[in-house]
Amino acid sequence: MLDLDRNLIRSFVVVAEEGSLSGAARRLSASQPTLGRHVAELEAALGITLFRRGRRGYALTAAGAALYDRARAIEDEVAAFRRVAAGSTERIAGTVRITASAIVSAYVLPPILARFAEIEPEIEVEIVASDAVQNLLRRDADIAIRMVEPTQLDLVARRIADLPLTACAATAYLARRGVPRRPEDLRDHDLIGYDRETHLIEGFRRLGIEVGRERFRLRSDSQIVLWQAVRAGNGIGFAQKSLVERDPLVEAVLPDLPLPSLPMWLAMHRDLRTSPRIRRVAEMLHAELGRYAAG
Repeated sequence: MLDLDRNLIRSFVVVAEEGSLSGAARRLSASQPTLGRHVAELEAALGITLFRRGRRGYALTAAGAALYDRARAIEDEVAAFRRVAAGSTERIAGTVRITASAIVSAYVLPPILARFAEIEPEIEVEIVASDAVQNLLRRDADIAIRMVEPTQLDLVARRIADLPLTACAATAYLARRGVPRRPEDLRDHDLIGYDRETHLIEGFRRLGIEVGRERFRLRSDSQIVLWQAVRAGNGIGFAQKSLVERDPLVEAVLPDLPLPSLPMWLAMHRDLRTSPRIRRVAEMLHAELGRYAAG
């Protein structure tokens, strides 16, 4: 019992939180067989069954639920230990893990980080491309770039800027179908939008244009898919104005369309403020993303 491998405890916690081996594998960047083996080893060491296995995944048993809070506390303590250790280092070298939305991770960060690598070649960067809110308290990431204001008490957050949104389409599409001059003209165009999300439908209604999900000829809840669909000429979509201005294949349309802005925040755990490495990356990101937002 005293010699339990901490990796077994971490695997137990993540499988419990994700409810499946596949979800835990994605979060830990590990294989499902490895996590399954960890759970089995922990159950054998403890002499109890921690999960009920079924088609819907892994559900905690009563015994597993009783141990989860203890295991979570161990993970939090280890994470706190690592944060303090990371914050104590004086070298401007090592790894910094950044989480950001899929669009920012794929199209905004790479050129910024390429320039940064020339200035700080000893800093390695890991990017977690996710639209989910990562938990900085558990060191899923060192720095988070979020489109919502962080509310956790142990986080330090700085507002970077507000990202204007714009309607846009490929130049090739506009040459073929014409440029809309008024919001009502969108009725005569192919639209690109979300599949299950309702933000665009609600936005159209605020403009007095009633549309349903079926009005969007191409639908996806992936930001990357939507952006590539716009670039390929599938129709009119909606994207960050700064992103549109940097792409030679895409043009903004209906500049007076009253679209909301996306607030962009940079957050990190308080314990990491003393790390020169992480502070250096955070300062760079704040400045570079601010310039990106300004166009």
